[in-house]
Amino acid sequence: MADQPDWDLRLGYLIHDVSRLRRMMFDRALAPLGITRSQWWVLAFISRKDGLPQVQLANELDVGKVAVGALIDRLETSGFVIRQVDPVDRRIKRVYVTKQARGFLEKLRKETDKFNERIVNGIDRKELEGAAEALLAMKHNLLAMSDGTEAEGEEDEEDVPRPKTRKKRRAAA
Repeated sequence: MADQPDWDLRLGYLIHDVSRLRRMMFDRALAPLGITRSQWWVLAFISRKDGLPQVQLANELDVGKVAVGALIDRLETSGFVIRQVDPVDRRIKRVYVTKQARGFLEKLRKETDKFNERIVNGIDRKELEGAAEALLAMKHNLLAMSDGTEAEGEEDEEDVPRPKTRKKRRAAA
C-alpha cells in the first residue's frame, strides 16, 4: 500500500472516513441518552476544566462565543451545568458541571467504553498500539507545523503513550 503514488491521499481519506463513521455511529449509540454530540463534547470538556470562563471555553473549543453560549444554555436547562459570575470580575461567567452531570458522564464513559470495544473488535492489541502511536506522531507533526504547541488543556482522548520518536524530533529541533 505504501509504495503506491496516491497512498498519502488514501491515508487522509481513510483517517477522515473512519473519523466520520465513528462520529455517526457514536451519535446513534448515544441517542438513547438524549444528548447531542456538541452537548456531550462541551460537557466532557467542562468536566476536565470545571469553572472555566465561558469565553475561554469558546476559544479552547475553537467555537464561536454565541454557539458555545447556546450549547451552555441547553446544558443548563437540562441541569448539567451552572453558570456563576466570577467573584473578582463580574463580567466573567464561569461554567461548572453539576452533580447530575457527573453521574451522566459516568454513564457516558461506560457507553463509550462499550462502543470502543465494538469498533476495535478483532484487531490485535499491538496493531492498535502501533496505529495509535502513528496517529499521535501525525498529530504532533501537524501541531508543530502550526505553532508547535497543543491548545491549552488539549489532551489525547485515550491514555496512549506518546510515540518515542517525538522526543527525538524535539531534540533535533
